[in-house]
Amino acid sequence: MRFVVEFRDGELAEGLITSIRRTSKRKVRFMEFCGGHTVSIFKYGIRQILPPTIEMVSGPGCPVCVTATADIDKAIALALIPGVIVTTFGDMLKVPGSRSSLQKARAGGADVRTVYSTLDALKIATENPDKTVVFVGVGFETTAPTVAASVLQASEQNIRNYMVLSLHKVCPPAIRSILDAGEVKLNGLICPGHVSAITGSNAWEFVACGYGIPCVVSGFEPLDILQCVEMLVNQVEKRESKVEIAYRRGVTPEGNLQALKIMEQVFEPCAAKWRGMGEIPNSGLRLRREFTQYDAEAAFEIKTEPAVEPKGCLCGEVLRGVKTPLDCRLFRKVCTPENPVGPCMVSSEGNCSAYYLYGDNGGR
Repeated sequence: MRFVVEFRDGELAEGLITSIRRTSKRKVRFMEFCGGHTVSIFKYGIRQILPPTIEMVSGPGCPVCVTATADIDKAIALALIPGVIVTTFGDMLKVPGSRSSLQKARAGGADVRTVYSTLDALKIATENPDKTVVFVGVGFETTAPTVAASVLQASEQNIRNYMVLSLHKVCPPAIRSILDAGEVKLNGLICPGHVSAITGSNAWEFVACGYGIPCVVSGFEPLDILQCVEMLVNQVEKRESKVEIAYRRGVTPEGNLQALKIMEQVFEPCAAKWRGMGEIPNSGLRLRREFTQYDAEAAFEIKTEPAVEPKGCLCGEVLRGVKTPLDCRLFRKVCTPENPVGPCMVSSEGNCSAYYLYGDNGGR
């Protein structure tokens, strides 16, 4: 069991902790949406230093984790088509589909390559003009603009053998779905930092205004998260609900307008399937009609059998904040990073991975 508390500025951290403990009187439940926040909270033992009045739960903000099994099956099916090279980020390789994974497909002879950016995928396309290179686009608003830029670059350079399987998702509709479901009562939302750097903090106004839930955008340093919690506690105790930023060095209210423009130029909203949450309207991104030639789903007849979820896996419930990994009978016994049953154990930002790496203390 690992439990680490390290702060860059111990005096500032002590002041924030004291302020939180002194101010927090009401019982509250805060959700951090982003998987990067989940890892930081567990790594630095932040749940343990908060007063008992504050309960922290983790949300569905890990893009690898929320990718539906049916979509993983699509990527695997594409990899098995002769003449196709599938490129994707490393976390995706081990994510189990219904009957296989991209890693197993590669071991069986499929040409599946790990890339660090869409530029790598474009380079592979130019070096293999006789093959079709498909980039499996998984991510939120953070990565979607870079994928959109790659499509524009392919168009400008007349790279005809580059395509995208867009499994991108946008976050606000997922938050709305969680709030409307009412399975987990929330008193505050720790809004994602990297996503908000693109969307701007204004993207969360609907939570504060429509649902009366305080929102604060946080960075990823432990001090950022403590400041975020302090700001949420102050709102709760004052019975306020507004959107604030505890990550001014990375986030503005309006966001990155250039990135948003590129994303909207290439993609349009569509319904998308989220693991454990079903199909959520306008939560996905598909290529616009004028970019159909770069759409892998339009170019190939992707044949898959009905998706099968791993028996006994509670990833869906964990992503909704209804369960924790400790509630899953597979956790640590059958499901480990070396032999993951569900994506929450695969991804470096997965809740199960955080519990596994940093111990039960992280869950308090």
